Amino acid sequence: MSEAASTSTEVATRLRYVRKKHGLSQRELAKRAGVTNGTISLIEQSRVSPSVGSLKKLLECIPMSLAEFFTFEVVEDRTVVSRRCEMPNLGSASIEFYLAGASVKDRNMGIMREVYQPLSDTGPEMLTHAGHEGGVVVAGQLELTVDGATWLLDPGDSYYFESRLPHRFRNPSAEHVCEVVSANSPPTF
Repeated sequence: MSEAASTSTEVATRLRYVRKKHGLSQRELAKRAGVTNGTISLIEQSRVSPSVGSLKKLLECIPMSLAEFFTFEVVEDRTVVSRRCEMPNLGSASIEFYLAGASVKDRNMGIMREVYQPLSDTGPEMLTHAGHEGGVVVAGQLELTVDGATWLLDPGDSYYFESRLPHRFRNPSAEHVCEVVSANSPPTF
């Protein structure tokens, strides 16, 4: 890893740590600093490295000096909370996949809140991948097809199957959103 990439990762880790320690969401820190929450997100993902001036501006909102920022000890929190506004949507407008614990490295499972807009589905192609998956319908109805069999699931109903079996998900309602909380292992997102 280059020195610049290492510095960017260190800034990302430290900013995320300081922000959470002070109980600030990405949105709140962005609002205080007069930047978009997308900017904070990109910095915390090491996709953008802020200038010294930009970093100083962000730290003034906490408040913390640059010297303090680069010298305090980062103690990794073992409990990760994903606030609704911070969970990335890994899906699309028609099917939203909100990943819990997205910032956790080396996850052994994936947990998602899935939101299916009316009449949306995972597509005509059946899905297959390694592992196992399960979920619980929270709202609406879900049509689940696994290995040629189809079920209509209502709120409170659940499913579990080997992911290598061909499968697809569909919201059969033309009026109502379907919401599912799911898990898979190993994680596919």
